[in-house]
Amino acid sequence: MNPTPETHTPGLPGLTLREAGPDDLGTLAHLLSASNPDHPQTAQGLAHHLGALREHPLRPLVRHWLTERGGEALGLAELVQYPGMFHPDRYHADVQVLPAARGRGVGRWLTEHLERELAARGAREVLAGAYETAAPALGLLRRSGFEEALRYFDNVLDLSGFDAAHWSAQATLPAGVRAVTLADLSAQWGEEAARRAMFGAVREIREDVPRPGAATEIRYEDFAHRLSGPDFFPQGVLLAVTEPEDPATPGEVVALSELFRSEAGPQRLDTGLTGTRRAWRRRGLALALKVRALALARELGAREVWTGNATSNAPMLSLNTRLGFRPRPAWIEFRRGQVED
Repeated sequence: MNPTPETHTPGLPGLTLREAGPDDLGTLAHLLSASNPDHPQTAQGLAHHLGALREHPLRPLVRHWLTERGGEALGLAELVQYPGMFHPDRYHADVQVLPAARGRGVGRWLTEHLERELAARGAREVLAGAYETAAPALGLLRRSGFEEALRYFDNVLDLSGFDAAHWSAQATLPAGVRAVTLADLSAQWGEEAARRAMFGAVREIREDVPRPGAATEIRYEDFAHRLSGPDFFPQGVLLAVTEPEDPATPGEVVALSELFRSEAGPQRLDTGLTGTRRAWRRRGLALALKVRALALARELGAREVWTGNATSNAPMLSLNTRLGFRPRPAWIEFRRGQVED
């Protein structure tokens, strides 16, 4: 982030706009957390996330702007290209305004700024979103030519009502497959071998995760960076591993379910990727690992487990509903224009 000089906003006295710099991570995290308290962020977590984007060989665009009054940040605008679904003419745009500053034209000004940036870059596809309960933001997106592309739910499980014994009796693994944490597999095979085996499963499973565009091939370096984040802990990753006939030959990771620490605090854990390699689907592996992950979350003292599901992912939604997860208001992903992947 290279900060740019302040510019004053016409029609909004005392308000200035500037590009965020390296010293603004705390401010960005505060604005993002206040605007979306269900998904709080910290400067440390944001630095890790943005660092991965800036170091990626695709050289994606990553820019943030802050609007301030009297030195107080009231909102931010974001323009990002994500390597996981990359196209040089596709951009993800976001505007966030502090709740107390909404309804005063701040969001409109930031949106207009992003529109100028997108026009200057010749953007052919823009993705942006809002919660289904945010009527003003939804109206602005639709008036700006955006159309709904996909919906995601936050699904939340209250662990006080989760019957681990009941589900453990039902969620069994097929013969020849064992469940093991990444921490334990690393102790058995060595950390690098265990991570490489997990990466093979992640690389295949993520290709079938619903998204507005085609998934871009993930590099091992991207995967390894993700495992170095402040929210990651290897004890929270459950893997289904085959038992080879030859004991000297390592097995294959055929399914996984991830838990991550949450910035919301130790009483909550967030689910990452849960899925099964194509050749092993419809054998109950995802359910068996998910049940073990939820039992582990209770043992760790968590009260809630949060996960995110696209409304088009019927199998995972059905599984989570059976386990007791309950949806929160949907995040609607909108798209304007479209590129061919």
